[in-house]
Parts: sequence; structure tokens; C-alpha cells
Amino acid sequence: MSISTMADNGSGDLLKLNDRLDSMKAAFLLNPYPPLEERRDHLRALISMLVSNRQRIRDALRADFHSHSDLYADLIEMVGPVERAHAAIGNLEKWMAHEERYADPALYGDGKAYVEYQPKGVIGSIVPWNFPVELACGPLSDILAAGNRAMIKPSEFTPVTSSMLREIIGATFDEDHVHVVEGGEEMARHFSAQKWDHLLYIGSTRVGRLVMKAAAENLVPVTLELGGKCPALLTKSGVNPKSVASILGLKTMKNGQACVSADYALVPSSEKEKFLELVLRYSRDTIPGFFNSDDCTGIISRSHFDRIQALIEDARSKGAEIISLDESVEADASSRRMALHLVIDPSPDARVTKEEVFGPVLPIIWYDELDDAIALINRGERPLAIYIFSEDKQEIENVLRRTISGGVTVNGGAIHGTLSTLGFGGIGGSGMGRHHGWDGFREFSNARAIFVRGEQDNVDILYPPYGDAVREVVDSILT
Repeated sequence: MSISTMADNGSGDLLKLNDRLDSMKAAFLLNPYPPLEERRDHLRALISMLVSNRQRIRDALRADFHSHSDLYADLIEMVGPVERAHAAIGNLEKWMAHEERYADPALYGDGKAYVEYQPKGVIGSIVPWNFPVELACGPLSDILAAGNRAMIKPSEFTPVTSSMLREIIGATFDEDHVHVVEGGEEMARHFSAQKWDHLLYIGSTRVGRLVMKAAAENLVPVTLELGGKCPALLTKSGVNPKSVASILGLKTMKNGQACVSADYALVPSSEKEKFLELVLRYSRDTIPGFFNSDDCTGIISRSHFDRIQALIEDARSKGAEIISLDESVEADASSRRMALHLVIDPSPDARVTKEEVFGPVLPIIWYDELDDAIALINRGERPLAIYIFSEDKQEIENVLRRTISGGVTVNGGAIHGTLSTLGFGGIGGSGMGRHHGWDGFREFSNARAIFVRGEQDNVDILYPPYGDAVREVVDSILT
């Protein structure tokens, strides 16, 4: 199959995007409902592409992040989408089946009502830089399972990985089936403004608003998986080694550069000393030397590195205590490495309190009563996730019932997001819609309501003229 090449070299490439989209839409109309085995073949091709390019993917990620663990690349960037594709292959027959709905035989007789999940067409997918392979290929498995075609726009902040994706996807799929375009802001704006049959955007809330506004001009349905400040809420019974290991383990994954990372921790004031002791013990005993190792992902860019440093200095200037979990590691802009920093009791007007951190900084906010912690969460935008740490079932239920978020993991960090059986997404400021598995299949499908009229029914009473037969039916319901 031919390798599709399109880079952001000016208006010519924007016109090429338009032409490719027209070509993909025309191809879709020639095969608007791919059969089961054809869809499975596409998913198998996706799996084979990832497995056969394992080292290329590792190398590309290391080039873009400067430091990136090979095993972490395998675990998240490849195993994740491979498992999603396998799950789709195994469940696709059930997902594609007609979903029968009740039709009252007194009116509809022997007619049949059902929902058919119909492919939408050509799906646009804007991919962020933090998990450039997983967030390109994971949703792609949902899109292909639903019988669609896809055009993917990777991030310009991961140029090596984006180019690699363009090449391997182009070598795997026909260019009218899955196509990759590269480019910067101009391409992203143009991409968002196209008349897609559905548009998926994963990234920041700020850009998500712009994407949704552009899509609205064409009434394009959107799935937005956005950021937000995901809290880790510990009750008194939840301040223990396992909870601290979950929070710090999650925070050190990708060096905090993840939408599901714990953005801040809410800790009972009565447990200050215990909590900090557990944090320092974990750092000393479990991850010594981590921040100088290849397991510690580099900060994606110099500008993002500088932003994180500015967050720390802003908090310090406003009275917060700053604790580095490895004093031997100096922030190094050239290698884009830095240790995880705790920001103790930041001011409400500090940037780390108001902005999504997206890096190796963990604000610690003390609270006196659980109601205070819940109120603090509810004052902000609804987060993508909440992590509740407690051994008290009533406390857990209290937090679940009084907060709203895209997802929740209880006594763990972001585990709900690893399951292909659970839809993943946000609400409000953290997004809308869901992908992963069955939920993703439905997200990228048109739930088409179908009624097939039978031979014996009373449907004709719906049509004029209206007389005694209609009056009898109405009176039987309303009196």
C-alpha cells in the first residue's frame, strides 16, 4: 500500500487535506457498512503494525522526549492499543448485532423495532504529544471497529513520532482508509474546521474550546478528552503506604505529563507528619535515583520545562514550602530532566492551585473536614478523574455521591482508564463523550432507530381523519 505523505508546508498542504477528505468520503460511500470480518482484518492489521514496529516506536519516543523508558513505551504506547484491538475483535460480533427495542403490540402489532449501530463515515482525530502512539492507535481501534475511516493529526511537539506514525500507518492501510497529516497550528486550525462525520480531540481545555467552536460551524459532533485538575483525596484511614505509593507511582509515570495524573493531593491536617514521612520513605526506598534514570520521561520541550519551573517559583514566592524528592537532581533544561517537587499548602492564588500542572509538581493541600475537601473539588471544573483513598466505605460513598467527574478509581491511581471495558472521558471542563471498547464503538457509530412495520397493527389511527377509533384509544390512556 502506498505511504501517505502530507506535511504542513503551506496552503498547498491544506488543500491536499481537503482533497484527501473528499476522497475518503467518496470511498466510504462505496462501502458504508463494512462486514464483520473486514473490520476484524483492519484491527488485526493495526495490531501487526504496532508489534512489528516495536523498536521504531521506542526509538521515536526517546528522540522526542530525550529520555523515555523502552519498557514504558511497550507497556503503555503499544500494549494498551493492542489489547484494545484484541478486545474489539473478540466482542465485535456482539457490538454489531441489532439491539431490539419494545414496541407495544396493541398499536404496532407484529412490527419490529431495533437500533442498528451504523458507521458514521470519516472521523478526524487530533492527537496530543504526551502519549502520541497510544492516543493515536487506541481510539483508532474503536473507530475501525465501528466501520469508519480515519484521518489523524499528530502533535507537532513530537515530530519524530509523528513522522514515524505517518510512515507505518501509510504502509499498513490504504490512504483512503486511514491517513495521517502532519503540521503545526495552521494545520490544526484547518483540520478542526473540516466537515468531518465526527471529530475526536484529546488535549487541553483551552484548545478544546477552540476545536469545539470550529466544529460547531459545520455541526460536527465531537468527542473531547480534555485535561483538568484531577484530585487525589485521602481520608484519615487512607493515609497509608499503599495510597502514597499509588499517588507517587501515578505522578512519576511520564513524569506527570498525563491528563490522568494526580494534579494535587487533599490530605487531612491531622495526618500531615505521617503523610510526608510516607512520601519521603517511598522516595528513598522505592525510587532512589529514579529522576536520573531512563525510566524518568523527559519534559517534552524547553517551553514546557520553563513553565513548570515558573509554577514552582510562583508558589514559593506566595509562601508555599517546596520539597524536592531528590535534592541531588538539579533541573536541567538541556536534558529536560527534573525531580518531582511537592508544593506544601500553596496559596489559593498560586498558579499551581489554579492551573493544570501537567508535570513533576504535586501540590499538597491540607483540610480539616471531609466536607471541606469535597467543597474544594466542587468549586473547580469537573475533573477528568478523582482518586479516593479510604478504608471507610461510607466515606467513599459520600465522596462518590457528592462529586462529579469523568471517572473514579478508589484506592488506586487511574486504573479505570486502563480498562477497555470502561468508557473513558470527561464531563464539563474535562470533556465530553467516551472512547474505549463498547463505549467507543457506540461513540463513533450512529445509533440508527429502525422500525419495520408488520402485517397486523393499528398504526393507521395516527393519520387523519381522527374519529371514534382514536377517541377510544386516547380515552383508555388518559381516563
